[in-house]
Amino acid sequence: MISAEDFCALLEARGYTTASGVPCSHFGGPIALLGAREGRYVPAPNEGSALAVAAGAALAGRRAYVMLQNSGLGNLINPLTSLVMMYRLPVLTFTSLRGWPDAATDEPQHAVMGPATPRLLDALGTPHHILREDGGPAAFEAILDATDGELAAGRAPFVLVERGAIGGVAVEPPAGKPGLTAAHAIRVVTKALPEALVIATTGYTGRDAFAVADRPGAFYMQGSMGHAPSLALGVALAHPERTVVVLDGDGALLMHLGALSMIGHLAPPNLVHVVLDNGVHESTGGQPTTSSTTSFTEAALAAGYVSATSCAREQDLARAVGVADAAEGPALVRVPTLPRTGEMPPRATAALGPEAMRDRFLGALGAAEPPRS
Repeated sequence: MISAEDFCALLEARGYTTASGVPCSHFGGPIALLGAREGRYVPAPNEGSALAVAAGAALAGRRAYVMLQNSGLGNLINPLTSLVMMYRLPVLTFTSLRGWPDAATDEPQHAVMGPATPRLLDALGTPHHILREDGGPAAFEAILDATDGELAAGRAPFVLVERGAIGGVAVEPPAGKPGLTAAHAIRVVTKALPEALVIATTGYTGRDAFAVADRPGAFYMQGSMGHAPSLALGVALAHPERTVVVLDGDGALLMHLGALSMIGHLAPPNLVHVVLDNGVHESTGGQPTTSSTTSFTEAALAAGYVSATSCAREQDLARAVGVADAAEGPALVRVPTLPRTGEMPPRATAALGPEAMRDRFLGALGAAEPPRS
């Protein structure tokens, strides 16, 4: 293992002045250290944006690198191939190795991308190196020697990071603020709309929803971060007779904020979009999101939502989702939520396999049969 302090210091010693990324627990230490230094880390909404930020820094003459989780590698492919590789911009990318080498040792959402990560990079012709858990500063220096040469040759190297290869640092919890716990907010919403179909976003939101408000008509996303509103839109358009509630998070919504415009344009009257906003990427270590400077309610209204409101109290939240359901939506309800404490509940797939969850949801819709696997 290399400490987070050494990881940052060795990169800085080689002239790297700019970093960007999307949170992953593998990089929690470096992100915390860099984020505490003004101008050193750009928290990006998604992996493609992170790479483009680093590419812009490289275009301006700075050395830059990116940190991300391999589950979001697909978001990176377009700017990698048509920007960084096309213009030969010197950007170094660090990617966690979730679901590798054995997909069975990780969560279901990593089963495909985990083993495919090295093969995908091979197919793109990008050199890659592995920073292993048992590697220290000397091993990291050797990797950086190799990537320096590759960058000088106009290539786009990747460093694949095993779990535990980079140490963490202590992170102060966010300051207290008024609001509900996420679990309590989910109880209030689902109790107010007992017949609604529910789409829960990835991370702790899905865990809380499964623990406190499970129902056959609930679908829990464990990957595809940022796509819960789009998934809910597809369901709402297919079943206009059913209310569809999407339980979203601030980090997830920021990742693909353009979904608001798509939903507002199509204007499904049966979609209620609930955003649980705690200001952090909680499931990856508590890295701050940029929601403190973003008004989700104003963005939704500007995108064409019929209504949007923010509720910090239980009675206001129950009333708001009831009004949203009765009105011709789409409607957005933002709920400021408190940091989670204590042990997190298990993922839904710990009890239901992905296909069983799909089939149960179809059953709640009265579908004749599930799609063929």
